[in-house]
Amino acid sequence: MALLTAKSSTIYIATSGSTHVYHSVEEIPPALRRKLQETTRSLNSATILIADKRGREELIRALQGEPSDVRCRLAETIRNRQSQQKASEKRLSRITSVRRFLEFLIPVAIGASLWLLIESHF
Repeated sequence: MALLTAKSSTIYIATSGSTHVYHSVEEIPPALRRKLQETTRSLNSATILIADKRGREELIRALQGEPSDVRCRLAETIRNRQSQQKASEKRLSRITSVRRFLEFLIPVAIGASLWLLIESHF
């Protein structure tokens, strides 16, 4: 029995309230193709490969806003940045609390030293 593999591409582009379907990048008009290339190079872009029935189910789940079991590099990157930001905020919070303590302690120490100096001479 011969095994048959089919490869196809479908590109959906929605602009100005209308959706256009293309079967290859070459079919896309040049101005729209440039815009497509610029947007797909950004951090918020991804490639979706639907290879089987499960891939189609994952796409439908994602479009409906349901959680997915598929790893997402963008989501992982955002989570890592948020955890790093929280860690740096904790360090900054500690530094700020130590600084406030010193801002309170130094004037008290200077005042006590002056008071002792004045009391010891008189």
